[in-house]
Amino acid sequence: MLRVRVARCAVVPLLCAAFAGHVAADSTTQLAGAEQLRAVLEREQGKIVLLNLWGTWCTPCLKEIPDLVALEQEFEDHGVVLIGLGMDEPEALEGLVEPFRKQHFPQFRTYLRDAPDMDTVVSVVDPAWNELLPTTYLIDRAGNVVKRIQGKRTREQFRAEIEALL
Repeated sequence: MLRVRVARCAVVPLLCAAFAGHVAADSTTQLAGAEQLRAVLEREQGKIVLLNLWGTWCTPCLKEIPDLVALEQEFEDHGVVLIGLGMDEPEALEGLVEPFRKQHFPQFRTYLRDAPDMDTVVSVVDPAWNELLPTTYLIDRAGNVVKRIQGKRTREQFRAEIEALL
């Protein structure tokens, strides 16, 4: 079992405010670096978080996202939230990632890495990430990564993982 404590938000309060709250279905994908991801995860402490790393080119990712979105809706009353972190190149935000998300997964709250190096932002939750997509981190209410799930899983498999934390 992988246990990594998500660092406390140590960024400027204005930055924390910029990433506060859930992204509504009609909101846009935002760029996020390590500090922004820390702020987002800090804000979600007290909830069970599924942090899903995905890419528009990753077919297993695209098959898995609808199940994750459905599970977020199913377990919403239990404090389960889904956060996506896109691994496409930062320059693809407006021309590819956001139009793609909006068309295929409008309910998917997601961010896009803000730098060419994927490892910098992912190191917030996993300094040993091996760049395999999809990867989903199950983060408990205290902000601890309790499981790294790599490769596509079924809705039922994710449901069992979530229920184990309720």
